[in-house]
Amino acid sequence: MILFFGTRFGKTVQLPLPHTTCSHCKQLGTLTISKTSNWFHLFWIRIFKISTRMVAECSHCKRVYFEEEFTDEMKQNLIQIQA
Repeated sequence: MILFFGTRFGKTVQLPLPHTTCSHCKQLGTLTISKTSNWFHLFWIRIFKISTRMVAECSHCKRVYFEEEFTDEMKQNLIQIQA
């Protein structure tokens, strides 16, 4: 019997943060969160989510923030958007 399994990234979801200030360039409303999940596959069917990665990017200065670098303002606004 042949068994096909592995991992693959899912679709990337982009969420704008309209009321958040970029801590690098101090511009308001220029941040966008990109959220990507990594899935375990069995016969090309998603079975369960392994991990999720979030990255924020400023459209003005192009600064990228990894999830560990999110400010408290970013975290609170992200919670409000997802709720």
